[in-house]
Amino acid sequence: DTGGKTMYGITEQVARDNGYEGNMLELPIETATDIYVNSYVIAPNYDRIVKVSAPVGHKLIDAGVNTGTYRVSLWFQKALNSLSRDGTDYKLIAEDGVIGPATVTAYKSLELVRGKAKACELVIKLIDIQQGNHYLQLQNHRDFTVGWIDHRIQNVPIEKCTN
Repeated sequence: DTGGKTMYGITEQVARDNGYEGNMLELPIETATDIYVNSYVIAPNYDRIVKVSAPVGHKLIDAGVNTGTYRVSLWFQKALNSLSRDGTDYKLIAEDGVIGPATVTAYKSLELVRGKAKACELVIKLIDIQQGNHYLQLQNHRDFTVGWIDHRIQNVPIEKCTN
């Protein structure tokens, strides 16, 4: 793993960026939780998506922790634009990696057009596709490909979309 020292899935660099100065082996679980919530839920505005669709929000958060929130936000926006039928079903949005009101509105519009469950399923599938493709491109990390595909793709079951 090229992430270096890690505790609770938080790399040392991320911990330092969030003000933690202690030994990584002593990182308090509360500090790790705060980092996850602030960096991977609130900062990228995934909490706004969780309020609309918990499974989609969960996928964004999980993928964001693993591959970076900017990248995942782009994947989400690309998925929404791909599902809009070139703006026929709802207005196309900027693919800028920022989850703002337009992105949330686009997702809500997709739900109106396709239904809540189907919108959720389609978005999760498209994020999984993009995430899998991302892993395939990481040629210097082939040792991790099996684990990533096994544990990060389809890790949010689309059956959750109907709950």
